[in-house]
Parts: sequence; structure tokens; C-alpha cells
Amino acid sequence: MSTWFLAKRNTKGELDDKELYDFLCYITGFIYAYSLERPGVNALRGPVYPALIDIVEGRKVDFSAHLFDRETITGRFRSYQFTNQRRFTRSMLVWWAYSDPKQPLMDLDTTLEIEHIYARKRNEVHPLSNRSNLEALGNKAMLEKRVNIRASDYQLSDKRKYYEGYVNDKGVEVSGTAVRELVEIARCGDFAESDIETRTERIITTFVEWLGKLGLLRE
Repeated sequence: MSTWFLAKRNTKGELDDKELYDFLCYITGFIYAYSLERPGVNALRGPVYPALIDIVEGRKVDFSAHLFDRETITGRFRSYQFTNQRRFTRSMLVWWAYSDPKQPLMDLDTTLEIEHIYARKRNEVHPLSNRSNLEALGNKAMLEKRVNIRASDYQLSDKRKYYEGYVNDKGVEVSGTAVRELVEIARCGDFAESDIETRTERIITTFVEWLGKLGLLRE
């Protein structure tokens, strides 16, 4: 981004919004997928350094020498362990939330935490048949910390009021989450193991399709 700004700014220090947006989408998709296949910052130096030269010399950034195979990258996503400690997990959940064009932007000072839609406490009482589904990508979402503190241990039917917002016993309105998908899920009434599996596959499929639209998949 620093190289892009220095090379592309006009005399007023401004960038073309459309050109910048396309560039950000392209490098974001590439870095996500490449980091999944080859973890570590050092691995990115190979494709990124030539891209810096392309920017400086006025050429379009092109990762065509590092395209991804659809089946291989999909398989890596399916086998990846999306633990809470991995930054990649948070990144994917934020990307997924904002893949919805109607998702509103949150304030920059908003603290987000990982929410288990099928709560861990719920799993202790009603265990999932596949234990790995509790930590699956499809069971997680980013949620504002102020909401997560209240909603973390409840059944989905009980979480609904925290997701949507409510008026407490003192008559004070407590705002819900700005994450649209969580409100929509809560209004469905329940979130079962099959929903976790379906949502996991939907997230992965949507991301891989996005890579295709960016021109990052081999034909």
C-alpha cells in the first residue's frame, strides 16, 4: 500500500477510488489464499517483490504465475483448523461478514471477538455428534465484545434478544449487534449441527468463487 500510494497519488496526494478498490480486492484475495498454502511472511516475499516493481514501473499487478487450483485450495480450507488463536480465523470471519454488501461499516474503535453461535456451554449439555464442528468456521462469527459478554453462553433462542437489542428492567435500551448475519440467524429460531456444516461450506465456497472472480484460479 505504501508503494501504491507513492506511485499512484496525484498532485493533491489523492488516489483513484475505483483503481484502489480493485487493487485491494486483488491483493487481499491473493494474500489470504497464498498464506493458507504457504504460511509465514517470508513466503510472501517471492510474489510480492516483483509486484512492487510492477507498481513503480506503472504495470498492473499480476499474480498469474501463482494461480491457485480450485480443488486444492478448497481442500485446504476444509482441512484447516480455524482455532480462535489463529489470526487467519479472525480475518476470514471479518471478510465473510463484509462479503454481505448490506453489512454496515462499524466504528474503527469497535472491539470484536469471536462468537460461537452454537455456544460452548450448550455443547456441554447437548454435545455435537462431530466434536470438531464446535470450532468449525461455520460455527463462528465476529461479534462486538459488549454483546459477546452477555450472549456467549446462551441457547440461540436466548441469544436473539442480545443480537437484536432489548430494553432492560430499568427501561434502558441496550443495542444489539451490527453484524447482520447474526441477527438473521437468530430469527430462524435455532442453529443446529447441520447449520454449522452448511454455513462452513457456504463460507468456503463463496471465498473460492471470489478468488475466481479476481482471476486468481487456474482455468
